[in-house]
Amino acid sequence: MKRDIYDEDHEAFRASVKQWLDRSVIPHTEKHIAEKALPREFWTEAGANGFLGLSIPEAYGGSEAGDFRFNAVINEELAKVGAAYPTCFGIHSDITVPYIVELGTEEQKQRWLPGAASGDILTAIGMTEPSGGSDLAALRTTAVRDGDEWVVNGSKTFITNGYSCDLVVTAVRTDPEKGPKGITLFGIEATKEGFSRGRKLDKVGMEESDTAELFFENVRLTDADIIGELNMGFIHMMQKLPQERIICSVANIAHAKQILVETLQYAKDRKAFGQSIGNFQHIKFLLAELFTQIEVAEAYIDKCVAAHAEGQLTAVEAAKAKWWSSQVQNEVLDHCVQIHGGYGFMNEYRVARAWRDARVTRIWAGSNEIMKELIGRELGL
Repeated sequence: MKRDIYDEDHEAFRASVKQWLDRSVIPHTEKHIAEKALPREFWTEAGANGFLGLSIPEAYGGSEAGDFRFNAVINEELAKVGAAYPTCFGIHSDITVPYIVELGTEEQKQRWLPGAASGDILTAIGMTEPSGGSDLAALRTTAVRDGDEWVVNGSKTFITNGYSCDLVVTAVRTDPEKGPKGITLFGIEATKEGFSRGRKLDKVGMEESDTAELFFENVRLTDADIIGELNMGFIHMMQKLPQERIICSVANIAHAKQILVETLQYAKDRKAFGQSIGNFQHIKFLLAELFTQIEVAEAYIDKCVAAHAEGQLTAVEAAKAKWWSSQVQNEVLDHCVQIHGGYGFMNEYRVARAWRDARVTRIWAGSNEIMKELIGRELGL
């Protein structure tokens, strides 16, 4: 079934993204895996091509596309290369930067957005804590008033881009008595005294992504570093989470679809018992099921992307997209590994890496269990 979400402009943009990936990213993927990070050149070249500033106004060096479908296109293409690429890219461009664009002061926009658009300032979002997981309202990192300053103490973990970021939009507790209504977002620059990073975390998959622990020890900030309103951080995060979840969903399905296409070719080429394994009824029927699963899921995700581009996507719709896309992604990739047989368990095969990379998508951006809780509440349960 032909997808009708994208027009000629989107496809022309896709072609330019593919050209950049073929030229500057795909030849270096093994190096990215070995170094467990994307080099700064990845970001500055993406910035030079105008890919980082899709949500940033032209006045601050961005391209201000004004159409979320362009964001979806670049994340789809990145996902075809590997799951870590849209993860790192999305955290910067689609998740963190919009906080500054939509909530930042004029001074903050001038201070941070030009660098974010060029790739000279890499951003991360500091939500998750060692003891909190999906429970954002229970965070323990604090900011205490000391005269005209705020003193921040605490830690964050599982922070994508954490090891190399220059700016972290960080959720901290500014009023311990108010629960979720006592949380504030601060922009914390990595050069601040008292800010430090732990090691690059040793993950099961997504090795290209530099994921780290962050520590704040008496980091001094001012009101000029507050993003949005004081004690409104939890509300700000809840308003932004649908975009995070839909961009994850786009990448989930594009990632699985690419590996499935490659698995189809493998099934045609691999011979056993005198014929291509794809000719065996079990493999033929299984691939028929998997392609149907992907295309049905893709149709719903496309509908969500179109709704979000019009500002109409609800939090519950985004939750449905997030949990279902990650579920389909993991099921499809597990079958792809099985079709590859022993080779599917070898790291030198893309399918093995994709299978490992995908496991986390059922956990992050709110675990799938949390997504079902949100959907259940909407049902009146």
